[in-house]
Amino acid sequence: MTRTATLSSAVGAVVAVLVAGGFGLGVHVGNLHNGLIAASFTAVGLFVVLRRPGNREGRLFVATGAAHAVMFAGRQYGLHPGPLPGASWAGWLGVWPLPIVLVIAGVTIMSFPTGRLPSRGWRTVTAVLAVVGVVLAAVSALWPVEYARTALVAGHPLSLPGLAAADAFYRVARPAGYLLFQLTWVVCVVVRLRQARGDEARQLRWFAYAVTVSAAVMVLGLVVWHSPVPGTLTMPVVAVAAGAAILKYRLYDIDPVINKSLVFGAMATLVTLGYVAVVTGVGRLVDGNRTVLSLVATAVVAVAFEPLRRRVQRLADRLVHGHRVGPYESLARLSAHLAAPAGGLLDGICRTVADGVGAQQVVLYTGPPDELRAMSVWPDSVPLPPTGLSEAKVVVPVMHDGRFRGAITVHKGDALSPAERQLVGDLAAQAGLVLELRATAQRLVTAGDAARRRLERDLHDGVQQQLVTVAMELGTVVRLASDAGSADVAERAAAVRAQLLETTAELRDLARGLHPAVLTQDGLEAALGFLADRSAVPVRLGVTVDRRLQPEVEATAYFMVSEGLTNTAKHSGAALASVRAELDGTGLIVEVVDDGVGGATMVPGSGLEGLADRLATLGARLTVDSGPVGTRLATVIPCG
Repeated sequence: MTRTATLSSAVGAVVAVLVAGGFGLGVHVGNLHNGLIAASFTAVGLFVVLRRPGNREGRLFVATGAAHAVMFAGRQYGLHPGPLPGASWAGWLGVWPLPIVLVIAGVTIMSFPTGRLPSRGWRTVTAVLAVVGVVLAAVSALWPVEYARTALVAGHPLSLPGLAAADAFYRVARPAGYLLFQLTWVVCVVVRLRQARGDEARQLRWFAYAVTVSAAVMVLGLVVWHSPVPGTLTMPVVAVAAGAAILKYRLYDIDPVINKSLVFGAMATLVTLGYVAVVTGVGRLVDGNRTVLSLVATAVVAVAFEPLRRRVQRLADRLVHGHRVGPYESLARLSAHLAAPAGGLLDGICRTVADGVGAQQVVLYTGPPDELRAMSVWPDSVPLPPTGLSEAKVVVPVMHDGRFRGAITVHKGDALSPAERQLVGDLAAQAGLVLELRATAQRLVTAGDAARRRLERDLHDGVQQQLVTVAMELGTVVRLASDAGSADVAERAAAVRAQLLETTAELRDLARGLHPAVLTQDGLEAALGFLADRSAVPVRLGVTVDRRLQPEVEATAYFMVSEGLTNTAKHSGAALASVRAELDGTGLIVEVVDDGVGGATMVPGSGLEGLADRLATLGARLTVDSGPVGTRLATVIPCG
């Protein structure tokens, strides 16, 4: 048997004898709280010490319980009718230590849950409290200044001169000292709550919740039954809750408990006040039948209950979770992002995760495990991390149908609770579906571009060449007819040749529209220059791209500029358009601006909507700024 276990058994036995012996002498309501505190705090403290031998808070709990046990037994002995032999000294031992016991209890509260004060500065505060407690205890030990409040049957064992002066001092010093104790405890707990993070914050919430419930029951007992007994009987709950918090048992269940308690308490208060207001207040004004008023009050409460409950629930969520949102609201927000216009889906996922768990930063990666690439980050002001997972406390894989699609990293000041981990996992599952749909759309776009290139090549190398050959043959026919003197035949053949050449030119334009060969052969800068040269509106072109990009990126940028210049020529009446394509750290910036008539909108089925859908497959978003004058199309296409 270890030394700790032996000492704990001895202390437990002594406290048990004192408490059991005290209750054996009777039950006195005014002393009941000392017995309950002695039994509960000692039991919880010993349990904590045995489970965590190095835990200082457990030892403070034992000290608090043992001190109350001595006071409880002494007062019980002194309160027993008779009086019993030695009752004056026993009762004296149950009275004068009270200020010191309060200091011990205060240090226990101020040190919760680690057994250490929040900082070194609080040691000085504790020393001041100890001096005040010792002075008050010394006065109480030497003179019967506290006896009028105890109802002890035996008098003070000492009879020293100066009672009047001591009593006058104690009447001022006692309330001032006790107020100092209470204010210090409250300030220390508030400071600790504000500084606490993670598990320590939840431990403090458990303890604060138990104290609040006990105080509420105490107030309810005093108001309804005019008795402190209900509140006194809840004191062991405070010790048990504190012990559970120290040992971190079901630590993460506190938030929903507080949430539901706030809603229940607020609704009970509002319903009661509403009922009383209708029955009593209105009844006095109209002197109506109380039965009818009761029915009216019930109807009013029934109608107003659900709207009030929703508002109270939102308030409770805000008080408990701060600016975070609940799991259901997080999923609802993600669904809203999925149903919104194309673009920004990955940003919406990161923002939803951050709102749901109160994260400082969330990053979404895509790709195989060994080639992960950051695609989105929250907050937006933070640059995308380099390739590979950044250092994060939580990394959640994004899966779909058993296939790895990416990962979500969560940076937070404290650890995630099981409920928060579950929420991130659920959101990651939804993100897996989004990434799968996005990958599918990218494959479709890539396949479509490949088909466009094949069709353009087939038209260029097949049909177009055949038409050119036929046009050349018709030219020969024109010359032969002219030489033979058949002017009509030559004229008809020349007209057919001109139509054929026009058709060939239209077919060439159609082939370029499907996929420009210049883009495949010479790159984005040459392709955009080709569009600028063919534009009906003068174009100021600026291209800063020093390397070839992925084919789908180049094709999307090309079609965006083509769509912008086409709309400018058809609808804006602009005198000048400018095109900018610049490659920087964020991706390929593409911008088309004109100075014509504004009013461009993205309507269903329009070219702009199709362009936005195509950009969305690459993780980009189309921005359309079109006021009374001028239109601006802009996007940033992520590039590897």
